[in-house]
Order: sequence, then structure tokens, then C-alpha cells
Amino acid sequence: MDEGEQIHVESHSNAGKWILLIVAILVVAAAGYAHYTTHIALEKLTADLAGSQAQVKELQNRMQTAEAEGETLAQQAGMTKKELAQRTAQLQAEQKAAAARLEQEQKAQISAVSGDIAGVKTDVGGVKTDVASTKADLEATKAKLQSAVGDLGVQSGLIATTRGDLEALKHKGDRNYYEFTLLKGAKPQPVSTVSLQLRKTDSKKGKFTLNVTSDDKTIEKKDRNVAEPIQFYSGRDHMLFELVIWTVDKNKATGYLSTPKGAPVPVTAAPTSGNGN
Repeated sequence: MDEGEQIHVESHSNAGKWILLIVAILVVAAAGYAHYTTHIALEKLTADLAGSQAQVKELQNRMQTAEAEGETLAQQAGMTKKELAQRTAQLQAEQKAAAARLEQEQKAQISAVSGDIAGVKTDVGGVKTDVASTKADLEATKAKLQSAVGDLGVQSGLIATTRGDLEALKHKGDRNYYEFTLLKGAKPQPVSTVSLQLRKTDSKKGKFTLNVTSDDKTIEKKDRNVAEPIQFYSGRDHMLFELVIWTVDKNKATGYLSTPKGAPVPVTAAPTSGNGN
């Protein structure tokens, strides 16, 4: 072999050695890393196992403690564990029964309240019907009210000949109304801002005589008829007052006095369209 060929063979040999060395280093490194990761995983598994064992131990301790407490409680109650368990089950059953009974009572109360509400609604409906009926009666009464010419020749408005008629007039609100009852032979009776005195009655003929005192003047209204508007002027503004007697008995007469809305009112009476004596 010549010198050139020898050099070429040696160079090839050296390169192979380096390749083998590098491969060996890589194999050793891989084995070391695998050993390291395996060690880490083993340590983690060991720690987890220790933790699990500790948890199992704690659970066993708790169970033993609970069992001991149960035995102590049973001893304090003078019962065995079996009797304590039976008593506990009995108490739970009684609690469930009480809860069910309470629920039934609440449902019954709710049902009763619902019935009461329905009854109230029915009552309200009845009241509405009564109000509607009363309103219809009032309208019918208004339709029957009469108008007439008073004793002064002035056309009167609607006049009332019964207390029901008077209530209808009050609801209209056009004038003020004062109801009264006069006794024959009694002293003059204040009505609104005037005074009335019944002098004589004739119940058979429906006639009467009375004195009207207004503005310090007394006027005799003689032999007037029931339901006849008796008129007179009163006050500084000369307003037309009107009175109507609707019943005459042997010793008394009943009726009302009507005054304009703007007329003076007595100190003791409020100026309303519905007040009467």
C-alpha cells in the first residue's frame, strides 16, 4: 500500500471513531434523561400515595370518632345503637308527617281565603246592583216630580210631596233644602234664616195656616193647601224662598224650606243642598 492510500484509510477510521463517540454520548444522555424523568414520576407517585394514605387514615379516624360519638349519645340516652337508629328514623318520619300536615293546613287556609274573596266579590256585585237599582228609583222619582206656580204667582221649580221626592231634589243640588216639622201652638221655629210658626191645621181638607218671619217682618200664610208652593222674598238681595208642606195632621205639619244656592245660611247650619232641621 502506498503512502496516499494509507492516509485515506486513517482519515476514514478517525471519522468513524468520532461518529461512534457522538452516538455513545447521545445514548448516555437519553438514558440519563429517561432515568431522571422516571425518578421524578416515581417521587410524584410516592407523594400521591402518601397523601391518599393520609386521607384514608383521616377518614378512618372520623368514622371511629362518629361511631364513638354515636355510642356515647346512645349511652347518654339509655339506648343501644340499634335503638338510637330506630328512634332517629321514627323522629324523621314524624317530622315528614308534620310537614305534610302543615302543608295540608296551609292549602286549606288558602282555599278558605279564596272562598272569602269570592264571597266579597259577590257582595260587591250585590252592592253594585243595589246602587244601580237605587239610581234607577231616583231617576223614576225625579220623573214624577211636579212643578207649580207659587202663591206669589211665580213659577216654582220642581216640588217634593214626599220625603223620597225631597231626597231626589237634594241630589239635583240646584238649591238648599231644610226639612222641618212644626207643632201647632208652639213658638216660632228657626228654619234656615227665617222662623216658621204653625197657627192652624185642617187635616181633613189638607189645609193649614202659618206665620213666616223674615227680615224682622211676619207674614201670615192663611188657608194654604198641602203641596202648594208658598213663596216669599228674604235677605238683602231679595231672594225668593219657597216652602212646601206635604203632610198635615191634627197638631203638626211636615215639609221643607227651599232657598237659592247663594242665599245666606244660618250660623249653626252648613250651606249644603241636603241639610234639614
